[in-house]
Amino acid sequence: MLDLIVLGAAAGGGFPQWNSNAPACNRARAGDPTAPARTQASIAVSGDGEQWYILNASPDLRAQINQTPALHPKAGLRSTPIAGVVLTSGEIDTITGLLTLREKQAFDLYGAAPVLAQLDANPIFEALDRTLVPRHTMVLDHALPLKPAGFSVTPFAVPGKVPLYAEQGANPAEVKTDGETIGLEISDGTHRALFIPGCAMMTDALLARMNGADVVFFDGTLWTDDEMVRAGLGAKTGKRMGHMSVADEPDGTMAAFRPLEIGRKILIHINNSNPILLSDSAERKAVEQAGWDVAFDGMRVTL
Repeated sequence: MLDLIVLGAAAGGGFPQWNSNAPACNRARAGDPTAPARTQASIAVSGDGEQWYILNASPDLRAQINQTPALHPKAGLRSTPIAGVVLTSGEIDTITGLLTLREKQAFDLYGAAPVLAQLDANPIFEALDRTLVPRHTMVLDHALPLKPAGFSVTPFAVPGKVPLYAEQGANPAEVKTDGETIGLEISDGTHRALFIPGCAMMTDALLARMNGADVVFFDGTLWTDDEMVRAGLGAKTGKRMGHMSVADEPDGTMAAFRPLEIGRKILIHINNSNPILLSDSAERKAVEQAGWDVAFDGMRVTL
C-alpha cells in the first residue's frame, strides 16, 4: 500500500500570497469556495499507515502537520509519526520548514549531494541536531528502502536550476541535470507514484520514467511562460525560474504527457497567478478535460 497526503499544493508564497492584491488572491482571502486557499507544496507518504515521510519541508510545515491528523503525536509527552524528510531541491520553499522541526526530535533527512551542500553551507540549519537528525546523501537512480514505512524512494535527475539565493556567474539560470533538482519515484513493490514538483523542461528519459506510473504529481507552477510578466506580478518568465508551462502548447506539460499511460495525473506546486487554482476558470476546465487533477491541501491518494 502507498498512502499519499497532499500537505500543501501551492508554489512559493502560497495562495493567497501574503502581499498579493491580485484578484485571485483576494478571492481566496475572502473565502471564495471557487478559490480555496492552499499552503506551499509538500506531501506525506506512508506504506504502513504508521510511519510517515514528508517530501519537502515547506515554510508552512507547522500548520500542515497540525491540519493532518495522521502526523499528530501518538504516544508520550513528545513523539511523532514522522520518520524522515526527503528533499527534492534546495529552494527556500522546500527547506525552510526544516527549522520547524528543530525541537530535539529524531528523524532522518535525505537529499541529493548538491541540496545537502546548500544546507551544510548555511549554519542556521545546524539548529537540527545532527546526532538526532542525520543527513543522508541519496544516490541518483538508486532505490532507497525506507523502513519500517514499507516503501522505497528512488531519486532521479530532473532538469532544473540552482536556488535563487545561490545564483551566480554569467548564466545563473542555466538548466542542469546534476541533482540540483530531483524527482522521487515511490514504490511499495506493486504500485508506483512519482513526485516532481519542479521541472524546467521535458526529456525523453523523464517521459520514459513516468510512463506506466499509477500516479504522477507534476510541476504545475504557471499556466503560460509569461503569465507573471503579463499580469504585472514579476519580471521573470517560467523558464527563467526553472518551470515548464502547463498550457497545451508545443513545449507545455499537457502536450508532453499526452502520449503517456498514467493512472492519475495531478498538478502540484501551483503559483498564485495560475488560473487553474480557480475552479470556475476556463483553464481549470481545460486541464480537467485533459484528464488532470489539480492538487489541494488535504487531498489523499491511496494505492
